Amino acid sequence: MSPGSYRVHVCTNISMNQQHMAGNIAEPSIEKKESYEKVQPNDKTLKKSQKFLASSRQVHKTAAHVVARSAPEETVTSSFASFIHAVRPEHLSKTVCHRSKRMILDSIGVGLVGSTTHVFDIALQYCRELYSSVAVSSVYGKPGIKLSPTLAAFTNGVATHSMDFDDTWHPATHPSGAVLPALLAASQMLPPSTKPNGMDFLLAFNVGLEVQGRLMHFSTEAHNIPKRFHPPSVVGTMGSAAATAKLLSLSTAQCAHALGIAASLAGAPMANAATQAKPLHIGNATRLGFEAALLAARGMEANPLILDDIAGCSGFSAFYSIYQPKPLSTPSDHHEFLLEKQDIAFKRFPAHLGMHWVVDAALSVRNLFINYAGSFSPSLIRTIVLKIPVSKYINRPFPSTEHQARHSFQFNACTALLDGEVGLSSFTESSIHRQELRELLDKVVVEHPEDNVANFDKMYGEVALLLHSGDVLTGKCDTFYGHWRKPLSKESLLKKFRSNASHVLPEENIETIITMVDNLENLSDSSQLACSL
Repeated sequence: MSPGSYRVHVCTNISMNQQHMAGNIAEPSIEKKESYEKVQPNDKTLKKSQKFLASSRQVHKTAAHVVARSAPEETVTSSFASFIHAVRPEHLSKTVCHRSKRMILDSIGVGLVGSTTHVFDIALQYCRELYSSVAVSSVYGKPGIKLSPTLAAFTNGVATHSMDFDDTWHPATHPSGAVLPALLAASQMLPPSTKPNGMDFLLAFNVGLEVQGRLMHFSTEAHNIPKRFHPPSVVGTMGSAAATAKLLSLSTAQCAHALGIAASLAGAPMANAATQAKPLHIGNATRLGFEAALLAARGMEANPLILDDIAGCSGFSAFYSIYQPKPLSTPSDHHEFLLEKQDIAFKRFPAHLGMHWVVDAALSVRNLFINYAGSFSPSLIRTIVLKIPVSKYINRPFPSTEHQARHSFQFNACTALLDGEVGLSSFTESSIHRQELRELLDKVVVEHPEDNVANFDKMYGEVALLLHSGDVLTGKCDTFYGHWRKPLSKESLLKKFRSNASHVLPEENIETIITMVDNLENLSDSSQLACSL
């Protein structure tokens, strides 16, 4: 038997065996539960699923060493697939490991506090009403509940973005929330004999980040604040597929197919920003990318040129009018991950990233005003001028809901002026509809200077107070604390995590998670992290 036919034979057997996996989208249950109960998986179904996953993961790892075949002509898509399959833990630098662990900890924290939101409750109830006989994966902040793996990924993804508190990268996307929930759920899905260790988990997470970042660099359009589609719904879905494919040790061909399948599941419009539907973008990205990898493992095929620029037949290029794909080099000892060069932004309060510039500018001018007047006296202010980039979906003069408020330059600037801070309580209904806040909002005038571009690496925020006396006080922020140019300190990041996690977890559990993430590369079983949530 030729090496090529042996390889096809192995993949065919894997595809047939995958039939034992329980479906992740199934029929609604007849009985609706009013209280949370721990759902026990069907032992027979679970064992069949784990048997397949164990053999699948082991065969793919072994196949890399025993299958010899001539390399086909390289395409952009095949180069990405080869990278996903071939990258190894030793390719991760100390900087990449350090930064990605910070991202993992922060993402877990915002997911935990996000599990207290109304939109999370809606998503969780929906998922619990879908029947599944393999409920093995944990849900943020709900220790008594298990869901099927992809539904757990979906629910945790929704939690992560429910407050718009998750990290942001450049070019603009939310990278962690689209990848981490899928990996946490997948780690619990695998049987004990093939559980990925912490280094496997960390590597898969970075594969998901790298694929997102490389795809974002294919188009100059991706560098600016988005207008048409929400980036994590597109590149996040691809990153989730890549990360999960890596964790499941899929073959090079299956990695390519996972990307192709994920492309057919990607996309969400920006019109749903500032609504309860926006967190679904992250939930769907992490879930559907996960499902794409599972379908590829089952034997589903997709266009092997999905990332290439093929005239007359758009693949991933359908999302961008300007698209210039480049191959991803095979990993080597000298491979530099994008996270090495481009650090991440962590948010200090739960709102759109752009809000952090105007809040810091507002806090700056507020201090000037107090020094000027002795206290903050809104009656002395005639006009508040905000100098911000042009971005329609975050220019909201009078927001009426928490999600609109999280996407309003005006609301966040005025809240910072009035209260001296912006935090979780700023977005409650009572805070949003305060009369004194409305009076400040009535004084706001927006200007869009030409040099203030809608780009998270170039924009600034400026707040000017025009007083009845004729005096003008101005505060400006070019780089807020938490931006990749001014990263949060370890102490600040831990303070944020502890504060977020304390809403749903006891102190002992919180410290266990911190220790576990800090020593992730030494963890023998990565599913322990998911079990601690």
